[in-house]
Amino acid sequence: MISFDPSEEQQMLIDAVKRFAEKEIRSVCRDCEEEQEIPHGLLQKGWDLGLVPAGIPEEYDGFAEEHSAVTGALFAEQLAWGDLAIALHLLTPGLVAYPILLCGTEEQRETYLPNFSKDEFPSATAALIEPSIQFDPAALKTTAVLDGDTYVLNGHKAYVPLAADADLFLVYAAEDNATQGFLLQKSPGLEIGEREKNMGIKALATYEVTLNNCRIPRQNKLGGKAGCDLNKIMSYSRIATAAMAVGVARASYEYALNYAKERQAFGEPIASRQAIAFMLAEMAIDIDAARLMVWEAAWRLDKGVEATKEAYLAKLFADDMVLRVTDGGVQVLGGYGYIREYPAELWLRNGRGFVTFDGLAMV
Repeated sequence: MISFDPSEEQQMLIDAVKRFAEKEIRSVCRDCEEEQEIPHGLLQKGWDLGLVPAGIPEEYDGFAEEHSAVTGALFAEQLAWGDLAIALHLLTPGLVAYPILLCGTEEQRETYLPNFSKDEFPSATAALIEPSIQFDPAALKTTAVLDGDTYVLNGHKAYVPLAADADLFLVYAAEDNATQGFLLQKSPGLEIGEREKNMGIKALATYEVTLNNCRIPRQNKLGGKAGCDLNKIMSYSRIATAAMAVGVARASYEYALNYAKERQAFGEPIASRQAIAFMLAEMAIDIDAARLMVWEAAWRLDKGVEATKEAYLAKLFADDMVLRVTDGGVQVLGGYGYIREYPAELWLRNGRGFVTFDGLAMV
């Protein structure tokens, strides 16, 4: 029997994130978007929720008995409902912590994971995406070549969040045509470009990163000699981004629904018009369908069952769904949907980016 009721601990976490999203994020997210900066105080409050440590087991100084993709998907949706850029910023440390937890050696876990449960926001990020047409995580152009006891990394990355302030990087590169992860500190040969000018998520600082003969110790390869399981890492990442797509879509739908109920035209709410009512119904169906696909994929991961296909399909559907729903949200508002005074256009711009957000979040 499958239960859709969260555990008591999950419900407490969901409620805490929902309150934070409603009271703290929603009140400043538009200003953050315009100023392209998130207040430090807000980030500290978000970090104090313990979302990343909540996925790290107690033996590595985290708060969890075990890592749960379902729990991560639940709070990722709520956080992205508040604002996508702020959500991605707060969860960026998980891009390093969770791959180490899932695929790292015991020495790597003991060395790095305790740093992600401290009071201060960890200065860590991951670099997966490359600026190329038809980007494929399994066929990277960035290379890692073993030279004695060191790896030499060369390549170019894009959409690297918080790279300018990061001290620890998890860089994905091709070793013998297989994608592997490599842990490196900021060092000569690692060049951070200018901040990218994105269509959406403007409050999240992302950068291009160039690796020019970066040398790292052999033991800094994620998982050691055995390496990492890319499909497993990508499944957790796809669940995270798909859950966030649900959150963004839900934000747009709820706003459009309330607007349609209040907006009067020809003596009645526009929600009474069949075209608007049908559009809103289809938006609600899409959101629920995507959420169930996310939950199924996350549940399979938590059960230790192969979920590569389910996670991939959940993200594929969510990528299309969030664009349909946020575009519908703009249409329901009519001309107002295109004006920056209203949030519908922000959700549409953010929703458009999900198809390119491979590896930008992880739960």
